[in-house]
Amino acid sequence: MDFLGLIIMQNKIKPETAGVLHDLQRANIRTLMVTGDNMLTGISVARDCGMVHGHERIIIVDAAPPKDSQPASIRWNYTDNPPQEDRENQTAEIAMEEAPYHFALSGRAFAVIMEFFPQLMHKLALKTTVFARMAPEQKTQLVEVLQSMDYIVGMCGDGANDCGALKRAHSGISLSELEASVASPFTSSTSNISCVPNLIREGRAALITSFCVFKFMALYSIIQYTSVILLYWILSNLGDFQFLFIDVVIILIVAFTMSLNPAWKELVWRRPPSSLISAPLLCSVLMQILTCLLFQVLVFTLVQQQSWYEKWTPESDACNISLSQSVNTTTSPHDHKNIKNYENTSLFYVSSFQYLVVAIVFSKGKPFRQPSYRNWPFMLSCAALYAFLLFIMLHPIPAIDRFLEIVCVPREWRLILLVIVVGNAAVSLLMEEANDRWASALFSRLFRQRNKPPKGRYRHLALELQEDADWPPKSSIVTYAGVSPLHTCNHSTS
Repeated sequence: MDFLGLIIMQNKIKPETAGVLHDLQRANIRTLMVTGDNMLTGISVARDCGMVHGHERIIIVDAAPPKDSQPASIRWNYTDNPPQEDRENQTAEIAMEEAPYHFALSGRAFAVIMEFFPQLMHKLALKTTVFARMAPEQKTQLVEVLQSMDYIVGMCGDGANDCGALKRAHSGISLSELEASVASPFTSSTSNISCVPNLIREGRAALITSFCVFKFMALYSIIQYTSVILLYWILSNLGDFQFLFIDVVIILIVAFTMSLNPAWKELVWRRPPSSLISAPLLCSVLMQILTCLLFQVLVFTLVQQQSWYEKWTPESDACNISLSQSVNTTTSPHDHKNIKNYENTSLFYVSSFQYLVVAIVFSKGKPFRQPSYRNWPFMLSCAALYAFLLFIMLHPIPAIDRFLEIVCVPREWRLILLVIVVGNAAVSLLMEEANDRWASALFSRLFRQRNKPPKGRYRHLALELQEDADWPPKSSIVTYAGVSPLHTCNHSTS
């Protein structure tokens, strides 16, 4: 047998990995490595891709099962940091005490801790970055442990051994179209993790879009309800074709196009609201309701105080145009439904503009969606509807007025309505801007409770560990399983 040479196989880190992990860390999203490779390989890869920085310590947790008369034990092995620039001894000691740390756990140690040290599992899971030699069922157990700490867990995998964890996670992403894609809710068309920030960005944009459409539909109902209630006061109502115009021409088009904003191009650290009943969202809806109600009541009151105002009849001539141009002379002299009147016309104009105003106000852009001017269907729809409403309000067309059951009003009143519409839009925009800037801080101060524990269990545990001077255990400590509390002893090193 002749020696011909060696074949060296190397599985390098994909070029996209480091950048994606940096984006996730910048967005305050924690990243973990769960691998079937050995511990040293996992630690090396974690340092190379930026999951563990050069100045951060790695503590290998080595757990052993009971043997003979010895109980299960944990040894805490501190690894050496990569060479750094020379520093003074005192500075180096302080840095070692205050430097961030990461735990590294093997599948064998994970099994021992789950069985004999369950009370330590959450503390270790909070700071463990590398899980090596993990079996498929252990990956699923790890996902369940993280979920029990109130983490929202996403899992990426490309093999059959990842199927259980991909299915159990809140959001599983398969990086291949083989076995893992069957169990995973999402399948990436690329075989790297660049899909992860894209999925998060799209998910946040979809959530914000749902909230925007919900708020718009809520305001649509309230605006129309306010108009109808005010008209009921004078035994009137909106006309059938006015309802049809509002529902089909305005609401249907706007509600569809306002949802087409693409996701923001960067993943930001800020989280979107997670509930429809969150304080900022409800405050936004309430302020817009009050604004629309105020301006509708203002219009309803002002129109009745005009010098030309009277109870409308087919012979009314408030805008000084001939009867043949303003109304259909063949109609009955008595309008039993009392649809045609000055209050109806004024409220129809103002409320139609209010639908468009709240659609623009609620169509949020940065930091979760692209600005509204990037949504061309929405912008064109709003511009066309604004132009049409302004045209029929300032330059009435008899055929359109008859179709929408609008009566003729003086030009001066039309200009007053235009000023009111502009003022309504300005107030709505200012109220929403104020809500975005100060509502969250204001509500947190009003309803803040002293010493209130954080919502997530992992946050509460992190605060506890910050005050624990004995955590993490020193390298000379051996932790033994036993009756609570855990027994520890110094392990001499020579």
